[in-house]
Amino acid sequence: MQVVFSHGKESGPWGGKITALAEVASKRGLAVESLDYRGMDDPERRVDKLREHLRGLGVRAILVGSSMGGHVAAAAAGEQQAIAVFLIAPAFYMPGYEQLTPAALDCPTTIVHGWHDTVVPVENVLRYAREAACTLHLLNADHRMLDNLDELRGLFGLFLDRLALD
Repeated sequence: MQVVFSHGKESGPWGGKITALAEVASKRGLAVESLDYRGMDDPERRVDKLREHLRGLGVRAILVGSSMGGHVAAAAAGEQQAIAVFLIAPAFYMPGYEQLTPAALDCPTTIVHGWHDTVVPVENVLRYAREAACTLHLLNADHRMLDNLDELRGLFGLFLDRLALD
C-alpha cells in the first residue's frame, strides 16, 4: 500500500512534517513517496501532477497533504478514489481560490489544524470539516506545526491504525 505526500507552497517534498509522518507510515510497512512541487505555484497544476502520478501507480493510495498540499491531496482524492486522506492545515477557502476548495470526500478524511494559524484561518477548516463531516483535530499550534511533531505523529498513527491496513 502506498502513502503519497504533497507539500505546501513554501516547503519541499521532505520537510519536517512529511519526514516525521513518513517514518510513522514506514514503521507500519507502508511505501511512502513525496512529490516535488517546488517552482509550481499554481494549485491546479499541482493537482494535475498528483492526479497523473496516481493514475501511474495503478493502485489506490492514502493521500497526505500540508497547506496547499492539503488542498492538492483533497482535490485529487475524489477522482482517484483515495483510500483515505490526512490533511494538515489545508488551504481551503483561500482568497482567490475559494472555488477550488474540493467537495466532501467519499473516504475517511482527517484534518489537523492549529488554533494560531495565521496563514490559513481556523474558520476555513471548521467550515470545511462541518460541511464535509470530517474528523478534525485542533492543536495549540501555528501553521507550520513544527513544535507539534509528536502530536502529529500520534494522530497520523491513530489515523492509519483506524484504517485497518492489511
